[in-house]
Amino acid sequence: MRRWEYMTTPLIVHNTAAILNNWGSEGWELVQVVTGPEGGLVAYLKRPLGEDG
Repeated sequence: MRRWEYMTTPLIVHNTAAILNNWGSEGWELVQVVTGPEGGLVAYLKRPLGEDG
């Protein structure tokens, strides 16, 4: 069974693509974008855990 690790990161509206491309280059896949508790956007990302994870 595949195991995942997850992370969240705030998104700055004028720089969204650069932020997501940066995380994507490190193997993170965007799962969802939601409005955070203080009104900004928050991205939820996941990637498979390595063999030693």
